[in-house]
Amino acid sequence: MDFGVFNLMGYRESGKSGAQIINEAVEQTCLADELGFGIAWFAEHHFSNYCICPSPLMMIAHCARITKNIRLATGVLILPLYSPARLLSEIAVADAMCHGRLVLGLGSGYQPYEFDRFGADLKHSKAMAREFIDIIEAAFADDFFEHDGEFYSLPRTHVSTRLVNGFPQVWVGGDSDETYRLAARKGFIPIFSGRTDNVEGLLKTRARCEAAFAAEGVDPSRMPLGMLRPVCVTSDKEEARRYAENVRYQLRLAGALRRREELMQGTMLVDKPIPNDPDVDQILDTLPIGDVETVAERLTAEIDALRPEHISIYFQLGDTPHRVAMNSIERLATDVVPLIERKLGPLRDIGVNAPRKHVPRSQAAAAFS
Repeated sequence: MDFGVFNLMGYRESGKSGAQIINEAVEQTCLADELGFGIAWFAEHHFSNYCICPSPLMMIAHCARITKNIRLATGVLILPLYSPARLLSEIAVADAMCHGRLVLGLGSGYQPYEFDRFGADLKHSKAMAREFIDIIEAAFADDFFEHDGEFYSLPRTHVSTRLVNGFPQVWVGGDSDETYRLAARKGFIPIFSGRTDNVEGLLKTRARCEAAFAAEGVDPSRMPLGMLRPVCVTSDKEEARRYAENVRYQLRLAGALRRREELMQGTMLVDKPIPNDPDVDQILDTLPIGDVETVAERLTAEIDALRPEHISIYFQLGDTPHRVAMNSIERLATDVVPLIERKLGPLRDIGVNAPRKHVPRSQAAAAFS
């Protein structure tokens, strides 16, 4: 397994510039590249301070020239908000610009606030995403393709920029049985947000994912898996507590946006309590937040129990200072990982050897058997 950095690129304080947020994400990505992280993810959201990045592929195109080894991932492309004719070419160009380091994270979206402003219907989002994925596969399987479906129609079409190393690795985001079964059928890797769950809660999600893979005839013991986790490595108790409070802040915004209950004050989304609102002390006692030893102990327990392929980390949430995020990235790589490996052995030996290339649907089950 490996670690990644997840760039959510939001802000909490009014007046923070978009340029500063983008520059901080770029600096964090470059540091992660230097320290040997596996993937840098770039979120996609629209029209709010929850996340200011409307195009992960634009961030990937920029970072392609200033990083060397880290893979660059869309986290995730909200497929129902795109035109297939445009997105297909943009995927191929981004892949070319990073010399085949592109990782495709795909999803269906969940925020009505965004869909309303695109004139898209959220109730059809999962069906639209499934059909869109079929189009992406067809577009790069042969020189020409055509499609006539429920939501999209394209005449005989050739995408002129081709993928550097063939179809990239694909991850699907979301926490639903439908998403997990899609991953099993297609040979994709599911990635879910553990939110503030403890190991027991994470294992319940893994069990649901395994059941979905089994239902599709794929051996669940060979199931790859990715997780998103908030992590802050700091010996400063006030910094740790503020980070934990920012975790709750971000969860509150996401929950309100999901339920069409967003609260705006001027141009800012603000947080309000949500059902099952976690206590800050509970977050501090559960998540990998704290000094090196605390973070190593908690990540070791999670990795040992779940055996993930990849853990992508929110180093910066809410108004977490850039310097705190940068320090966490460095200390995770230099101080925390050695402690984890002392307990569990080399990270490269943990998790499933998931296929690095997409496999056709007909071969998906065989690839994991």
